[in-house]
Amino acid sequence: MDKPRALSALQALSQDTRLDVFRLLMRAGPEGMAAGEIANRCAVRQNTMSAHLSVLSQAGLIRAAREGRTVRYRAEIAGIRGLLAYLMEDCCGGNPEQCQSLIDEISLEC
Repeated sequence: MDKPRALSALQALSQDTRLDVFRLLMRAGPEGMAAGEIANRCAVRQNTMSAHLSVLSQAGLIRAAREGRTVRYRAEIAGIRGLLAYLMEDCCGGNPEQCQSLIDEISLEC
């Protein structure tokens, strides 16, 4: 991940509702959640939630899949891993391989 992409992800997560949505989708796991259900669980109007979901998606933190008339969202593990790797790039005195196990612990199943 490069610096502009990392900044985009961090900016997306810096808003209260978007952080709640991201955490909700992480808890939902590989099943993800329908957009309407996310809006209901977060007590946010659907058109407002759509804007939040769009920001998270553009930042590479979530992905959407159409299922008939429903759009289901899931956490984008590759994006999360990329952000963590970028943030930890210079850790451990310039030896980031020492921190790699932390990044590897994030399941690819989500």
